[in-house]
Amino acid sequence: MGILILALSLIMLEGWLNYTSYIFKVLWLTNFSEPLNFVIAPLIFLFMTSQLGDKIGKKDWLHFVPFVLWFGYCLLFFFQEDVVKYNDNINVMQLNISEAVITGSSKGDPLDIRNYVNLATIIHILIYITIIAYRLLRSTKERGESIFKTTDKTLKSLRNSFYHFLVITVILIFVKMTFESDVGDYLIFLYISFMIFLTAFQIMNTSSYYMEVSSFLEGPVLKYKKSSLIESQKDLILKRIISQMKQEKFYVSSSASLSGLAKAINESSHHVSQVINERLNQSFFEMLAAYRIEEAKTILKTDLGKKLTIEEVSERVGYNSKSAFNSAFKKITSLTPSQFRDL
Repeated sequence: MGILILALSLIMLEGWLNYTSYIFKVLWLTNFSEPLNFVIAPLIFLFMTSQLGDKIGKKDWLHFVPFVLWFGYCLLFFFQEDVVKYNDNINVMQLNISEAVITGSSKGDPLDIRNYVNLATIIHILIYITIIAYRLLRSTKERGESIFKTTDKTLKSLRNSFYHFLVITVILIFVKMTFESDVGDYLIFLYISFMIFLTAFQIMNTSSYYMEVSSFLEGPVLKYKKSSLIESQKDLILKRIISQMKQEKFYVSSSASLSGLAKAINESSHHVSQVINERLNQSFFEMLAAYRIEEAKTILKTDLGKKLTIEEVSERVGYNSKSAFNSAFKKITSLTPSQFRDL
């Protein structure tokens, strides 16, 4: 997801340079993001399938062959003189400016195929849309559900992400059929900005960083320097935390959060976080993972655990994603859940 957001941001940066005409001050950046057209769909595919539990292997790098090939071809343009790039920007943005005179012939597009990059991008994305749709439908069918009525949080999230992917594709096709060159790309950038905003909102809404009290410029060393807690209070809070985790099994809830734990023991999130950090030498999420994996180890060694799928075990201990469960389990035990169960 991080690489995808970076790629989209770079594409939008080039669009901003074009629309503001600042591109004429940095001609060497002309069309620098064009090869990134062929990384968007593969990144979305790999992100979504990994969330469904598919492993990312060496062969998955083949998804980026079109990007590598187009980047290699674009190098011929990147090394052209500035006058060539100057004229290219005038044509791309349909500016009413006379082109500069070029002495000699340009070798930036010897096969004369760069004019088809938009068509190639659309075809490339449509292929991946088909593949992703098939993968989502297959996954829901395996669980005996409908993609439109699924109750699985992972599938619902991926389905909604797929809808955004579809909307961008529809806008892309509309823009390229309606406008010449890149003059209508601002419509695509507007929707991408909306998507990035939604992603940022989700991160801010779920990150534990925003649940803690600290000044904007406060360093980590000073985090609890002004805490009002005395040692006996810390002991009492720790006792309540352990009770919630062991007796109440707070960690098995998929919506378990620092604020939720703090509310359960009638303490502030800041104090709970402080005690976990200082007494257990862990963050809240590290502690949560430790309890969940310990519970999973217990389940996997029972007769019932041997019959359950790994995904069912992950759900029983609070994970929404099989891949997240596998990663946490291997990080703590150095084994996958399946390997541990087979011991």
